[in-house]
Amino acid sequence: MSLRFHEIAEAYNRILNPFTENQLMLLGDICRLHPGMKQLDLACGKAEMLCRWAQKYGINGVGVDISTVFLDSAKKRAAELKVTEQLTFIQGDAGKFTQSTHDFDVVSCIGATWIGNGLIGTLELMKLALKSGGLLLVGEPYWIDEPPEDAYAALDVCKNDYVSLDGTLDRFESAGLRLIEMILADHSGWDRYEAPQWMAVDDFLSANPNDPDAPALYKWINKNRRAYLKYGRRYFNWGVFVLRLSE
Repeated sequence: MSLRFHEIAEAYNRILNPFTENQLMLLGDICRLHPGMKQLDLACGKAEMLCRWAQKYGINGVGVDISTVFLDSAKKRAAELKVTEQLTFIQGDAGKFTQSTHDFDVVSCIGATWIGNGLIGTLELMKLALKSGGLLLVGEPYWIDEPPEDAYAALDVCKNDYVSLDGTLDRFESAGLRLIEMILADHSGWDRYEAPQWMAVDDFLSANPNDPDAPALYKWINKNRRAYLKYGRRYFNWGVFVLRLSE
């Protein structure tokens, strides 16, 4: 999916993952956030996490995203919640941002491990910015059950991109990390993430029938909807995993 398609489809979503508002705030409680802590959020999207956590917990944060559309929404949200002074937003490739600074108490990448060409590569990028004793938060899909072969093409993933839940644990441990907490998506969260995209695209196409991308966008949303209903809800899930560096 092109970045523009992503921006159009996510127009009605504030959280750009199958993650509810309650789960988002529960995660902040789990992380024991407090004033003075600093968070780096890679591929932050509309930065609902940073904005809400800055408001509730008093943290400071940096969000990096390639989309100017999403960052414009993030800045408006920060202003709405009166946390503009606590947050910095940077437009750019999140996969090229981190350096060996070890400045942050929390480093997150929620549902965008493509920035490091997969889970392991992204975790290595995240480690570069993490303080000793800090937390890594990564959002990653996993297979509930092994899907039929047709599911991979339908969901636009390769067979080895994701593994089972315990296989995901193996990947964390191979990267020198301990899994200490997690919050997993449920069907309701998935529906509230996926279904608003169908309406957002439908509304856009109704208002812009002559857009040059209209045929491709229409084809994409139809494929996405069918893949979710046929395979995604049954075989595919997603979670946010809380990790610490192993000693």
